Amino acid sequence: MEIGGKIRALRQKRGLSIEQLSQLTELSTGAISQIERDLVGLSVESLYRIARALEVPIGYFFDEAGSGVVVRKNERRKIALPQSNLVYEMLSPDMNRQIEFLLVRLAPGQCSSQEQLSHTGEECGLVLQGRLIVRWGDKKFELTEGDSIYFASNIPHRYLNPGNEESVSVWAMTPPSF
Repeated sequence: MEIGGKIRALRQKRGLSIEQLSQLTELSTGAISQIERDLVGLSVESLYRIARALEVPIGYFFDEAGSGVVVRKNERRKIALPQSNLVYEMLSPDMNRQIEFLLVRLAPGQCSSQEQLSHTGEECGLVLQGRLIVRWGDKKFELTEGDSIYFASNIPHRYLNPGNEESVSVWAMTPPSF
């Protein structure tokens, strides 16, 4: 998956220089250059900043392979960024729907991102396995198997796995943010 090439192509299509994209994302010009050449890993936070600056959902940078209405377990598209501790499995057939449905796996002791992120919309999650802490604004919610949460995504948030086993949860988001 060559995310860097897609970022470069979209940046150029929009008539932006690396320096302009750097200013919009608050990432260094060197980082943007290395990301575009796929020389460095890309964190979730950086990809959110780039997607927001280029006015596209994160899903724009991933291959669209969905079709129809059924997603078979062995055909789920997985989204894993090199510097992220999260693995997203797409449960919805593609990213062109009104709602996004994801299975999220988070390794023990890890967090979704170093800083809290915000985006338009709402999210609803259900913990299937393990434990999950959801930081939402200045609030902290500790969830265990069977617990669910619903919140506005425009308030900065992130997820942490405080346990010593993988955390597995299912999330629905509207509008899709991937």
